[in-house]
Amino acid sequence: MQQEVVLALLAKEPSHGYQLRARLRQALGPVGEAMNAGQVYVVLTRLEKAGLVDTERPATTDKDSADRKTYALTPKGQQRVAEWLTEVSWPKPDLAEFHLKLVAAAAAGLADPLSIVDTQRRELLRRLREAQRAAMAEPDGSDAALLLEGIVLRLQADLRWLEACERSWTTRRSDS
Repeated sequence: MQQEVVLALLAKEPSHGYQLRARLRQALGPVGEAMNAGQVYVVLTRLEKAGLVDTERPATTDKDSADRKTYALTPKGQQRVAEWLTEVSWPKPDLAEFHLKLVAAAAAGLADPLSIVDTQRRELLRRLREAQRAAMAEPDGSDAALLLEGIVLRLQADLRWLEACERSWTTRRSDS
């Protein structure tokens, strides 16, 4: 799991590790079921060491609550979230990460999910044009032509998925 996903989820509000895990599972559905429970805590520890989150322990006499840390973004963590939201993740897109980027951006009011989709689409279209030009310049049957055809097909599939993302977020916006 990418650290930026956890940071973006914390952008909405400070949270306990188990709250973050529950939000991830809700956002990912069945894909999130395979997530190791300790993975969130490993990421939170790394983020704390990197100065991207701060922790607090509640002042309570309740033994169960006293063990829970609340994690909150530092200014450095907020800056990293803002940078991550503008990044384009292709050529190795992680669909779950991109989906979480949209969910976290919307939930915390960090960015418009449709604008993130549009930025990703523009970059994929640029890369598609480059790959198509390169494919046309290759002789038929060459090894490079086959690779370039695979790149073109992958980009086209990713663009179709972005269209589905746009439809979904447009529908959500009009329903609210």
